[in-house]
Amino acid sequence: MRRILTLFGAALLMAGCSVYRPYVRPAVQADGLYGPGVAQGDTDSIATLHWSELFTDPDLQALIRIGLENNTDLAVARLRAEQAEATLMASRLAYLPSATLSPQGQLSSFDGSKPAKTYNIGASAEWELDIFGRLTNSKRRAKAALLQSDAYRQAVQTQVVSAIANAYYNLLLMDTQLDINRRTAAVWEDNLRTYEARMRVGEANGAAVAQARASKLAVDAAILTLRKQVRAQENALSTLIGQMPQAIRRGTLAAQHFPDSLLVGVPLQLLARRPDIKQAEMALAQAHYATGEARSAFYPRITLSGRAGWTNTDGSAIINPGNWLLSALAGLTQPLFNRGQNIANLRIAKSQRQEALLQFRQSLLKAGAEVNDALSQWQTARARIGVTGEQIASLEEAVKSTASLMESSTGASYIEVLTARRDLLAAELAQVQDRFDEIQGVISLYHALGGGGE
Repeated sequence: MRRILTLFGAALLMAGCSVYRPYVRPAVQADGLYGPGVAQGDTDSIATLHWSELFTDPDLQALIRIGLENNTDLAVARLRAEQAEATLMASRLAYLPSATLSPQGQLSSFDGSKPAKTYNIGASAEWELDIFGRLTNSKRRAKAALLQSDAYRQAVQTQVVSAIANAYYNLLLMDTQLDINRRTAAVWEDNLRTYEARMRVGEANGAAVAQARASKLAVDAAILTLRKQVRAQENALSTLIGQMPQAIRRGTLAAQHFPDSLLVGVPLQLLARRPDIKQAEMALAQAHYATGEARSAFYPRITLSGRAGWTNTDGSAIINPGNWLLSALAGLTQPLFNRGQNIANLRIAKSQRQEALLQFRQSLLKAGAEVNDALSQWQTARARIGVTGEQIASLEEAVKSTASLMESSTGASYIEVLTARRDLLAAELAQVQDRFDEIQGVISLYHALGGGGE
């Protein structure tokens, strides 16, 4: 008999080993993830930089620190991580016996006799043996959920850092655009006065004056629009940092400095640094352990229970002093009539695991595309800055030349000088936009590589 029980126990243990399987990351194809033409380093990446090392503007650093403390979305993400940690703690406690205390008391009297007092102070405990991995799968699934919540917190943090940086540099862009537009408006004002003077002496007609006035008014309207956008951007940035609408203290776009080269590292680093990829992988891990739980439902649940108590009654006789009552029981619950439901649940779990696997692989592809897009934006903006720089140099020379010609009275008019100045300001405006695109490319690449999460 003992041998039979031993063999039965060994069979149960072997079955349990077949039900529980630890999660193993699936093979991923990372070669060429960043696309063609992207130089990949060994380990170095701008994502390894702390955000304060990349964003060196002290005003921006102060805003990011405030945002990390006060941002509502980040606070919610931290609370979700705490909830997941509590769930994990509950799953760990499932390994421990469950205990209950059930005291009872009674007064009984027969035909006016003296009441008899009976009491029973009992305590019971129950412990499930995790032979088939049901509790282990549940605990590991809860741990994966905790890691997913922490990855979500990191994802929100990276987004907050990037959003604050983008909003700040957008403000600097608008400030510079406002300055250029004010100078452009002054040029158009001079242009308008010149045409009005020429019309008075018959050298220009009303159409030219009207056109000059319309161009000046268009610039004035652009200035008003920019002022409104500045206020809206300040309000949006104030919301990001969890504060009331306020004027944002800031530097200048020209004073911003970033590395001349951006290192992207190797694609496999995305698995460790990208929070959204971590989220997708932990969702896959949860689906893996949920499948294990679904398999465990096909096997019996084995529990050990016991009861101990102190009583003054034994059957119908009152015994004084009280006596200890002890009992122990082992139970086995085998599912019989829900096999069809268990099969359906297992199929659902397998399907969800496959879905999570596809989403995990898709998150890698998405990350690679975002890195390529950000790097392309940065490279294109830098190339355009070079082109517009040469254009500005040529236009500055044109302004000087036309001004000299006008002063020497060799043919150039004041209108030509004003036209050259307008063209120069337009080129400066384009270069400012290219500079902002360059900075935005740096921010996007930093975010795409998983920077700012720590």
